[in-house]
Amino acid sequence: MAPTNVTSATAADIDRDELSPVEEVRLTVLNSDDPSLPVWTFRMWFLGLLSCALLSFLNQFFAYRTEPLIITQITVQVATLPIGRFLEATLPETRFRIPGCGSRLFSLNSGPFNVKEHVLISIFANAGSAFGAGSTFAVSIVNIIKAFYHRKISFLASWLLIITTQVLGYGWAGLLRKYVVEPAHMWWPSTLVQVSLFRALHEKDDQRMSRAKFFVIALICSFSWYLVPGYLVPTLSSISWVCWAFSKSVTAQQLGSGMRGLGLGALTLDWSVVASFLFSPLISPFFAIVNVFAGYVLIIYVVIPIAYWGLDLYSAHKFPIFSSHLFTSEGQKYDISAIVNDKFELDQDKYQEQGRIHLSMFFALTYGFGFATIASTITHVGFFYGREIYERFRASYKGKEDIHTRLMRRYEDIPHWWFYLMLVVTLVVSLVLCTFLKDQVQMPWWGLLFAGAMAFVFTLPISIITATTNQTPGLNIITEYVMGIIYPGRPIANVCFKVYGYMSVAQAVSFLNDFKLGHYMKIPPRSMFLVQFIGTILAGTINLAVAWWLLNSIENICQDELLPPDSPWTCPGDRVFFDASVIWGLAGPKRIFGSQGNYPAMNWFFVGGALGPVLVWLLHKAFPKQSWIALINLPVLLGATGMMPPATAVNYNSWIIVGTIFNFFIFRYRKQWWQRYNYILSAAMDAGVAFMAVILYFSVGMEDKGLSWWGTEGEHCDLATCPTAKGILIDGCPVN
Repeated sequence: MAPTNVTSATAADIDRDELSPVEEVRLTVLNSDDPSLPVWTFRMWFLGLLSCALLSFLNQFFAYRTEPLIITQITVQVATLPIGRFLEATLPETRFRIPGCGSRLFSLNSGPFNVKEHVLISIFANAGSAFGAGSTFAVSIVNIIKAFYHRKISFLASWLLIITTQVLGYGWAGLLRKYVVEPAHMWWPSTLVQVSLFRALHEKDDQRMSRAKFFVIALICSFSWYLVPGYLVPTLSSISWVCWAFSKSVTAQQLGSGMRGLGLGALTLDWSVVASFLFSPLISPFFAIVNVFAGYVLIIYVVIPIAYWGLDLYSAHKFPIFSSHLFTSEGQKYDISAIVNDKFELDQDKYQEQGRIHLSMFFALTYGFGFATIASTITHVGFFYGREIYERFRASYKGKEDIHTRLMRRYEDIPHWWFYLMLVVTLVVSLVLCTFLKDQVQMPWWGLLFAGAMAFVFTLPISIITATTNQTPGLNIITEYVMGIIYPGRPIANVCFKVYGYMSVAQAVSFLNDFKLGHYMKIPPRSMFLVQFIGTILAGTINLAVAWWLLNSIENICQDELLPPDSPWTCPGDRVFFDASVIWGLAGPKRIFGSQGNYPAMNWFFVGGALGPVLVWLLHKAFPKQSWIALINLPVLLGATGMMPPATAVNYNSWIIVGTIFNFFIFRYRKQWWQRYNYILSAAMDAGVAFMAVILYFSVGMEDKGLSWWGTEGEHCDLATCPTAKGILIDGCPVN
């Protein structure tokens, strides 16, 4: 029997017009609320803080590894349910008073573990990560300063940089809630996955194989198996049989290498490889997998081979086909440290001595397709969703409140001054950082204000686009490009500008996304705010502490040329971040993509990307009966390989295969199983790998007790990094 204080949309006093105008929301979200459910419970604080700390530690720990594993919010959703039920059964119900809190009674056990506690725990765990991105983005600045540039930055400056970039976006996000959270037309599609999972986890489960039991079994299997690819046979992480068959052919290994080439036929038996970079394929809808597959095949197996072997664009044969390193004109790795002077700026004489910076064919085209993706996102959303967004935004002002907004009115709202205060304090602290510690971050005060203004201007439109189309345009390349033009020669200033401009928008959108989840699940707004704020501070602090520990304890971390062949500490994401700081900050876009560089033609990708969706839209209007034309999503197609590098071909191959199996075949032919266990399996696989990887590090990794045999020597595709041009001499490569 339902509690008497539950407010339900099926009651007679609910007007049909109050139901959500979005069908997906009507089918997924309950039109009821039980305001008596406690949220400020000991269990919520204990599991929330523990989950936040654990996820922050694990995600930062794995961020340095060749195959970084991101433990997502869904893992916490699934894993904390049995723990919450265990605490419900074991914690004492004794009531007591806390001095200073009046006559109010408290208890460690607040009754049954409820869904609202569960939602807050999950949001707590994910508070420091924008859309499940894992570790805090600004930590990469600390990483490249210490591990790549070999310079110093204080712990205080690092902490202030990380916290302010995380919190800055929360200020204006809070002020925009009434425009993109409360309106029914702003429905935030991604939140419905979590709503569905929460409902599934808290429904009565009378099945023989309960979700909790399935989770434990899958976790044990994942935990046990990862010992094989994680320690005993690391070669299974990338099975590149083409390299084994053609052990002396550079071209064959360029084609077959899953880590350093195009990955033709490359597979993996390592879940950390499957779920790296692109997140778990089990939670990605099949239509998205198809779009990524189409773009991946087009770019990797059509465009790259033509550009490299067919046209030899930009003297591509002088360099590896797939690499995020920077090179001289003779195919040697560029000595970045040599062109940085004592002021941490570009040394013009040393730069002239080494010459222009060259990129691998794939890396150059990655930026080109990145330019096209940004431009195509704007025009695609404008032409295909522009009228819809405009109408929904107008409806947000004039439309009648839906049932969810009306039910939320019973809870005390967040005062606006909370957000104003947060915004002012964060800006003041950021200005202090840029003024008194400028020698460590290079960021001028006007750069901070410019980045903040850019982020503020873009937050509302990007939030509207995300809330209505589930597409989130990023500002990373735009911010890099702009700062590189107006303030060249200063790499750390460039990445700081990028983080303040790009990351604050990402945090704002993530903040609003979580608020919409709380809106659907009827969580008191003030509880949401405090959990997100406290979780962000805690996560950022732990991220930095883990980074500081690893950077100072692992010799040659991130320096793949100095590490042993089987070392996992290659920092692929930070390598790309570092190279971006050189391209956009140290050298500057004019010396790479301008008249002074080798790749000015890449700027035409902006034009091509902008015009592409227009042509698709015109075709759609000219042939309206051809429904497949409207399914052509150029931002997704052109941005399919946006994670490469640091992601590699074997990541994409395995992600596409596993995603197709579960989200097409199992979803179509075993839908009941998929509905009950798919997300549970994803969470268990992530958790099992994470726990075993940490145990391996502390048991054998820190003591350097590794194995040495054929199965621990990587994928055996060393020749994939060799050039094919004649006269280029590289150690370990055959002479052409």
